[in-house]
Amino acid sequence: MTTADLINKLVQVIAALAIFSVVIGLLLFLIDRAPKKGRDVIQLIAFIAPALILLALGLIYPAIRTSITAFGDASGDFIGLDNFVWMFTQPEALQTLGNTVVWVILVPLLSTIIGLAYAVFIDKSKGERIFKALVFMPMAISFVGAAIIWRFIYEYRAGDRPQIGLLNQVVVWLGGEPVLWLQAEPVNTLLLIVVMIWVQTGFAMVVLSASIKGVPVEQLEAAQLDGTNAWQRFRNVTLPGIRGSLVVVVTTISIATLKVFDIVQTMTGGNFGTSVVANEMYNQAFRSQEPGRGSALALILFLMVLPIVIYNVRIMRQQREIR
Repeated sequence: MTTADLINKLVQVIAALAIFSVVIGLLLFLIDRAPKKGRDVIQLIAFIAPALILLALGLIYPAIRTSITAFGDASGDFIGLDNFVWMFTQPEALQTLGNTVVWVILVPLLSTIIGLAYAVFIDKSKGERIFKALVFMPMAISFVGAAIIWRFIYEYRAGDRPQIGLLNQVVVWLGGEPVLWLQAEPVNTLLLIVVMIWVQTGFAMVVLSASIKGVPVEQLEAAQLDGTNAWQRFRNVTLPGIRGSLVVVVTTISIATLKVFDIVQTMTGGNFGTSVVANEMYNQAFRSQEPGRGSALALILFLMVLPIVIYNVRIMRQQREIR
């Protein structure tokens, strides 16, 4: 970059700051001179306008642009529903959609069940804080970091070389032969799902543990006096008392699972039959240079997330009405 370019950049920055200062000064002047009612309106607009502008630029415009691109080809020409036809007719695309469905079924279900079990049993242990910290620790790791950790666990070494992957080393100890786990279909998809469950279980445990502590002790004591056992108290008192938290946990993990990209991209790149919608969206838009197909996948992903969001909002409204 030459000196002239640096000067031009500096002039642009100064000009932008000057315009910003003039706009702010004008708003303050109008607020000060306006009558009481008009002043309130101007203040409301001044506070809301930046958020609306950012929302329009960062969400609404990209959503409209993506919707338009979904009906075009690589050159931008309109091709109607061809991208969606490709999505529901090609074996690779159908496998991607199937993998996504498997992820959305298994990850929220198992993460919630395991997290709930941890919340129930750890709450009754002496080292509650230590155990909860250990279970929650994966949440502090990025998806990429978690994927790298588990990729080492699934690592494969050919021949007589010593196995550095924990899973293959266990197989060798048991007298078996090491396996290319990340290339073995369909087991590799399940192994990737394990990583997501490992990360999300801590979140489920923390939320559900706090919710369980909020169940009135009087209800549990009354149920105990009625002669119920621990399982009956858990099923008939505790579970109904934490229903709202269960919905929040399941829907939150479901949305995160639908958008999963980092784990798949880091561990397999979507190869060997492991791709999901978010990963395939990236591959089509940037690697295959097919922005239309990538946008179509983005719309499908949005439609898959939308019912979960609507259900979550309905449940929260019902709880608010009960309160």
